[in-house]
Amino acid sequence: MRRPDFGRYVALTRFSRGISPIVRAVRRLPPAAALAATLLAPAAALAQNPGTSVAPAPRSGQGEVIAPTPRIENPVAVFNGLDKITGRITEFDVPIEKTVAFGALKVTPHVCYTRPPTEQPNTTSYVDVDELSLKNEQRRIFSGWMFASSPGLSSVEHPIYDVWLIDCKGGARPEAPQGPTLGE
Repeated sequence: MRRPDFGRYVALTRFSRGISPIVRAVRRLPPAAALAATLLAPAAALAQNPGTSVAPAPRSGQGEVIAPTPRIENPVAVFNGLDKITGRITEFDVPIEKTVAFGALKVTPHVCYTRPPTEQPNTTSYVDVDELSLKNEQRRIFSGWMFASSPGLSSVEHPIYDVWLIDCKGGARPEAPQGPTLGE
């Protein structure tokens, strides 16, 4: 007859000293039960405090309307290009609706948007990237939105070159709404 192995239990209890009993209990649950307990814990904590109330989300036609953040349209998109063979990174500017060659790639931005400095940074551009073959044939390898905040989200997949958006230049600042000033 085999003796039960208590080594794992002892290791778990030594590891879990100093951790709250709730966390220890959740660690011992099967993964599905642990997920359910984690998702339901905030609701249970909210229900235990009678003074807390949650306001329902405003429905259409109710509450105040929040205006969208104004975006700034820029005339120039700024890209970085990586040549994977030499390891050299090159920064290049491309005017909107113009095409600039980077190695065997042709980069054409159609729009480039940023947000005002008072808002969270968000630089986006709609870009077409074409590859020029040795036979002088052009093939579209990327068409879509690029985000400067997360270049890996929408990257150009090419065996030799990488291209990603880093910024936009030259946009006019959006005009602030005219309203009464102090003292009027």
